Amino acid sequence: QLQLLESGGGLVQAGGSVRLSCTASGDYSFSSYAMGWFRQAPGKEREFVAAIGWSGGSTYYGDSVKGRFTISRDNAKNTVDLQMNSLKPEDTAVYYCAADYLPWTIKLLAREYDYWGQGTLVTVSS
Repeated sequence: QLQLLESGGGLVQAGGSVRLSCTASGDYSFSSYAMGWFRQAPGKEREFVAAIGWSGGSTYYGDSVKGRFTISRDNAKNTVDLQMNSLKPEDTAVYYCAADYLPWTIKLLAREYDYWGQGTLVTVSS
């Protein structure tokens, strides 16, 4: 059973940067998972932010974060990071790390992920 723990959230001013990290434990085969980041703002549905393939060679981004956010992973450390730059107030949300076991392709829908972290709150002030 894979466990995911996010860290790095907090309060940041618009235009600033935050780096989120997700650490996986409980399964030695971290490289068997595609990893994703999603976010959920109050009163809104969970939204795809970014995803990365098992090797790190493939990445995908939601339209609202393209060019500002970067996803990366370190399979030796069992971590996946999300570097968020040029933050906007509309980026305010709880950010969730998710894992998809043995994917045939990278998924963009939350319901297709198998494991989830508890989430970390990012608040961007204007």
